[in-house]
Amino acid sequence: MNYLESPDSSKFSTMPTLTYLSLFNNSLSSEFPSFILNCPNLTYLDLSQNNLTDPIPGSLVSSLQKIEYLNLTDNFFQGSLPINLSKLVALKHLRLGMNSFEGGIPKEIGLISSLQILELYNNSLRGEIPSSIGQLRMLQSLDIQAAGLNSTIPHELGYCTNLTFINLAINSLNGTLPPSLSNLTKISELGISGNLLSGEISPHLIANWVQLISLQLQNNYFTGKIPQEIGRLTKLQYLYLYNNQLSGSIPPEIGNLKDLLELDFSENTITGPIPATLGNLTQLEILNLFENNLTGTIPPEIGNLTFLILLDVNTNQLQGELPDTISHLENLQILSLFSNNFSGVIPQDFGQNSLSLYFVSFAENNFLGELPPVLCNGFGLEYFTANGNNFTGSLPECLRNCSGLVRIRLEGNQFTGDISKVFGVHPNLVYIDLSGNQLTGELSPEWGKCFSLTYFHIDGNRISGKILDEIANLTQLRVLSLSSNELIGEIPDKLGDLKMLFKLNLSNNHLTGVIPQKIGSLQNLQYLDFAGNELTSSIPRVLGNCNNLLMLNLSNNRLLGEMPAELGNLIYLQSFLDLSRNSISGDIPSDMGKLTMLENLNLSHNNLSGRIPTELSSMYSLQSIDLSYNDLSGQIPNGKIFQKASAEAFIGNAGLCGNAKGVAPCITSPASRGSNNHDKVLIAVIVPVVSILLLGVIIFGLMILRRKHRQLDENIESTNEDENYQSLIWGREGKFSFNDIVKATDDFHEHCCIGKGEFGGTVYKAVMPTGQILAIKRFNISDSNDILATNRQSFESEIHMLTNVRHRNIIKLYGFCYRKGGSMYLVYEYVERGSLRNVLYGEAGVKELDWGTRVKIIQGVTHALAYLHHDCNPTIVHRNITLNNILLEKWLEPRLADFGTARLLSPDSSNWTAVVGSYGYMAPGKLNLNVSL
Repeated sequence: MNYLESPDSSKFSTMPTLTYLSLFNNSLSSEFPSFILNCPNLTYLDLSQNNLTDPIPGSLVSSLQKIEYLNLTDNFFQGSLPINLSKLVALKHLRLGMNSFEGGIPKEIGLISSLQILELYNNSLRGEIPSSIGQLRMLQSLDIQAAGLNSTIPHELGYCTNLTFINLAINSLNGTLPPSLSNLTKISELGISGNLLSGEISPHLIANWVQLISLQLQNNYFTGKIPQEIGRLTKLQYLYLYNNQLSGSIPPEIGNLKDLLELDFSENTITGPIPATLGNLTQLEILNLFENNLTGTIPPEIGNLTFLILLDVNTNQLQGELPDTISHLENLQILSLFSNNFSGVIPQDFGQNSLSLYFVSFAENNFLGELPPVLCNGFGLEYFTANGNNFTGSLPECLRNCSGLVRIRLEGNQFTGDISKVFGVHPNLVYIDLSGNQLTGELSPEWGKCFSLTYFHIDGNRISGKILDEIANLTQLRVLSLSSNELIGEIPDKLGDLKMLFKLNLSNNHLTGVIPQKIGSLQNLQYLDFAGNELTSSIPRVLGNCNNLLMLNLSNNRLLGEMPAELGNLIYLQSFLDLSRNSISGDIPSDMGKLTMLENLNLSHNNLSGRIPTELSSMYSLQSIDLSYNDLSGQIPNGKIFQKASAEAFIGNAGLCGNAKGVAPCITSPASRGSNNHDKVLIAVIVPVVSILLLGVIIFGLMILRRKHRQLDENIESTNEDENYQSLIWGREGKFSFNDIVKATDDFHEHCCIGKGEFGGTVYKAVMPTGQILAIKRFNISDSNDILATNRQSFESEIHMLTNVRHRNIIKLYGFCYRKGGSMYLVYEYVERGSLRNVLYGEAGVKELDWGTRVKIIQGVTHALAYLHHDCNPTIVHRNITLNNILLEKWLEPRLADFGTARLLSPDSSNWTAVVGSYGYMAPGKLNLNVSL
C-alpha cells in the first residue's frame, strides 16, 4: 500500500514495453488514468481498492489488446459493462466486483473464451445471467454475489465443467436448480444462498458433487427432504441449509461427513430425532438445529463432539433429560436449549469442564431441581436465561464471580435465598429479571454500581428493606420494577434523577410517605404504578408534567386532597388511569375531558363530590369507567361511555341521576316547571341580542381573515419569509428554501398534487432547481378544530418518529416547515412508483409484481418493521400499515411511509394501544409477540 494520488497523465510518456502494472490500494480518484492506455503490451493491470469513478473508457479494449489480468475491484466505476470487452481474447482474469456497474451482464461475455475467473459481485447489474456464459469452458471461478440478478440459473452453466467455485448468493434468482449442474464434478465451493430458489434438492446433483468443501443453500425456498446422498460428500466442511422449507428427518448418513466443521439445518420444518450418528462428527464446531420440529432426546453421543463451540436446538419439541455427556463439551461457548420440553435435573457437573461458556439458555422448559453449582467455573458467563422452568433451591454463588454478566433472566421459577449474595456486583449488567421467585434479602448498596443496567425487574419475591438512594446511580435505567415484595420506607426523591426511565413500578409493597415531587421531571416515563402501598398526602401537581405517560396507577393507597387538574395534561394516557381506593376529595376536574386516548378510568372508592363534568363525554376512547362509592351528585352526562357503563359504575353515589343503567332518572320539580314561562321571556330577549352580537363578530372576523390572507400572500412573494415560517431542512439534501418549494409546486397547484395522506395532508411533487425531486406533504390547519387537532398530531408524530429513524426501507424525511396561521409541511424523498396499491392494481401490476418481486417487497417491509420494533429505543409501532402506506421506488424497493399514527412502545408490554389507522383494518404492527430471550 502507498498513498499515490491521481497523477497528471501528461507527465507520462508512452511505455510500450511495460507489461505489469499494479497500483492497488492507493488513493487514485476521478477517471481512469489515461496514461495506462499508452501501454499496448500491458498484460497485468491491478487498479483495485482506489476511488476511481466514471465508466470504463471505451478505448481500453483497443489500447490493451494483450491484457490477461484486469482487476478494477473496489472502486466507484459506473455505467454499463462495455460490450467490446469480448474482444479481449487473451483475458483470463476479469475482476470488476464492488463497483456501481449497472445495465446487466452483456451476452457477449461468453465470447471471452480464455476466461478463467469472472468476478462481478456487489454491483447493481440486475437482469439475468446470460445463457452465453455456458461458452466459457475454461472458467474456474464465478462470483456474481449481490448483483441484483433476477432470473433463473441457466442450464448452460452446467457446461462450464472446470468450475470449482460458484457464488451467486444474495440475488433474486428464482426457479429450481438445473439438472445440468450435476456436470460440475470439480465444484468445491457452491454458494447460492439468499435467493428465491425453490423445488427439491436433487439427490442426483448431490451425488455428483463429491469434491464439495462448502455447500451453502440457505435462505431460499427449497422443499422436500435432505437427500441421504449428502453422506457421499465426505470432504464437506461447511453445510448450510438453514431458513428453507425442508421437511422429513435428518438422514443418519450425515454421520459420514467426518471433516465437517459447521452444520446448520435451522429454521426449517425438519421432524424426527437428532440422529446418534452426529456423534461421529468429531471435528464439528457449530451445530445449529433450532426452529424445527425435532422430537426425542439429545443423544448421549453428543458428548463425542469435544471441539463443539456452539450447540443450538432452541424452539423444537425435544424432551427428556439432558445426557450427562453434555458436560464433556470442553470447548463449548454457547448452549441454547430454550422453548422445548426438556425435563429433569441439569447434570450437576455441567460447566466444570466448559470453561469458555459465555451464553447459556435453559428457558421455557420443564427443568427442575437446582442449577449446577459449577455453571460458571470459567467466570466468562455473559448471558444466562433459565426463566419459565421449575428450578428450586439457591442460586449458584459462582454467579457472583462472573463479573462480565450482561443479561440474566431467571423469572418464573422457585428460587430461594438472599438476592444480594449473588447479584449486585456486576458492572456490565444490562438486563436482569428475577421476578416470580421466592428470593429474600435486602437491596444492597452494591446495586448502585451496575452503571450499565437498563432493565431491573425483581417483582413477586420477598425482598425487604428500603429502596436505597444508590439506585439513582443507575442513570441508564429504562425499567425499574420492584412490585409485590415487602419493601418499606419512603420512595427516594432521587429516583427523579433517572431521566431515561420509562417504566417505574413499585406497587404492592409497604411504602409510606409522599409521592416525590421529582417524579414529575421524568419526561420519558410511560408507565407509573405505585398502587397497593401506604402512600399519603396529595397527588403532586407536577405529575402532569410526565406528558408521555400511557398508564398511571395510584390505587389502594391513603392519598388525600383533590385531584390535580394538571392530570388533564397527560393527553397520551391510554391503558388506564386508576386512582381508586384512596381518600381523594373535591370535584372531578373538567380538564380530565382532554384525555381523549384513555381507555379505562377508575376513580371509585374515594370522597369525590359535585357533578360529573360533561367534558368527560369527549373521552371517546373510553371503554370502561368506574365512579362508584363517592359522593357525586347531579345528572350523569349523556355521553356514549355513560350509556354503556354498567350499573356498578355509579353505585354508592346517592345524589346521581340520569339515563345510565341502575340510576334513577332525574325528576323536574314543579317549581322548575313554573319557571319555564319566565325562562321563555328571558330567551326571547337574550337570543336576538346575542345573535346580533354574534353576527357582528363573524363579519369583523371575516374582515380580519381577509386582511391576513392578503398579507400572507404578499409574504410568500417577499423575501422576508423567516417571519412567517418556522422551518428546518437538514442534511446534505437541504440545499433549498421554502420559497423554492412554493415555486416548484406552482404555489401548491392541483396539477402538482400526487395524492393524499390517510390522516390529513395533501402530497405534492416538487422538482427543485437542482433537478432533485421531492415529495411535499401539506397539512391544512384552517379547517375545523377536530381536523386541526388530527393534522397537528399527525404532523408532530411524523416529525418525532422520522427524525431519528435511518433505514433503507423507511422513507427519508428531509425537513419540515410550519407557516404561522396557515399550513404545515413535511419534506420527503420522492418515491417514483407511488403506493403499492397503485402498482398492484394497475394495468401492469400482475406482470410487474411477480412472486419474486412481491416477496422482495414483503421482506423490505419486514426489515423496516424489525428495525422499528427491535433496533429503535424505545420501540416504534407504525399502527397503520396498508397498501397505500408502502411506497415503491424505481426498482420496486419498498419504503414504509405515513407515520402519522405511530407510537412509541415500551418493552414488557402486551397490548397498550387502541386499534387505530384505517377503518376496518388492523395493522400488522399491532401484533406483539413475547420472545423468550
